Amino acid sequence: MFRIYRDVRFSKDKRPYKENGACQFRHVRAKDAHAPGFYVHLEPGQVIFGGGVWKPPADKLALIRGKIAKDSAGWKKVLANKKLKEHFDGVLGDGLKRPPKGFDVDHPYIEDIKRQTYFVMRHEKESLAKSKNFVDEVEKTFKAAVPLMKFINEALDVEF
Repeated sequence: MFRIYRDVRFSKDKRPYKENGACQFRHVRAKDAHAPGFYVHLEPGQVIFGGGVWKPPADKLALIRGKIAKDSAGWKKVLANKKLKEHFDGVLGDGLKRPPKGFDVDHPYIEDIKRQTYFVMRHEKESLAKSKNFVDEVEKTFKAAVPLMKFINEALDVEF
């Protein structure tokens, strides 16, 4: 579970508590929120859940980018996975404006290599979280994210 307290040091909004609840089910070897994992976010008006890795440290990010560059066929399989496509709008995440140093500008997946975060998320209405189907939907969605999670874990040389 993520903390409920907001970091108000540099914010104009000084309310002390977040208006959402979130948790990450991270890899057993992970120590922080920057590790691969599954994520659930609940707040008034929206529910978000999925999986991936958020802003991994530079060395881990280099491994993920390197795997995409070297294993283009494997990355293509992730992106083309039927279940992943059914549940998500593709692999998302903020990226750099220019390719990272050492990567071919003309690589077919250069936009993905430029990413700093790799995740798939499903956005739903608040009503889903109140339904009896919520846990089943989250489970199905987590299973649909498995191809991405396996690829990331392989890049980081950790078991899935």
